[in-house]
Amino acid sequence: MPLEVAVLIHRRSPRVRRSAVAAAVAAALLALGACESGGDKKAEAGGSKGPGVVAPGKPGQPARTLSPEEAAKEAPDDSPNSADFAYAQMMIVHHGQALEMAGLAGERAGSTPVKRLAERIEAAQKPEIGAMNGWLKTNGGAKRQQGHDHGTMPGMATEAQLTQLRAARGAAFDELFLKLMITHHQGAITMATDALSQGNNILIEEMAADVIAQQTSEMNRMRSM
Repeated sequence: MPLEVAVLIHRRSPRVRRSAVAAAVAAALLALGACESGGDKKAEAGGSKGPGVVAPGKPGQPARTLSPEEAAKEAPDDSPNSADFAYAQMMIVHHGQALEMAGLAGERAGSTPVKRLAERIEAAQKPEIGAMNGWLKTNGGAKRQQGHDHGTMPGMATEAQLTQLRAARGAAFDELFLKLMITHHQGAITMATDALSQGNNILIEEMAADVIAQQTSEMNRMRSM
């Protein structure tokens, strides 16, 4: 009895197709390893040729059953491109400013909700910086872009605004913090959206999608505050 791995691939997104093909290949290879000895005996007896990957065809065309080797050859290359490296390098700096602003809230914020929001921002973005630094190290990328003015990134507060925030206390701090952080989150979402459309690496895509989901939620919370 042949073993097949059926994969449903979303036709609207090349990125989803790429992830699905990769998952299908991995599943097929695992299945192949699990039944290698039994499969060899069946093959010798004229039985199954081994596990396959069912790949949906183009509109109007039938699905195809591929061997793991064929599926691996057809899987798109997700090697990082310049947009992936630029996103990681710039978002590390972008997150760094968010942490700087959030770090001021403990002693300056006037309301408990603002302090708790700042704590959540720190708890989320510190690990994300670590993940992006790790990704750059693994892929041989520099931690910072050379010759790039990071102050021009979307949503970045100016030095004058940061000086004003450092000097504020109580309700004045809360209001300015929320305004600056909403703008900062909007900028991060813009950068993450660009990475999804221009990048090529699956891990960067996942990190960018997480930024969009999390910061959209936080931004809505801040607007209600």
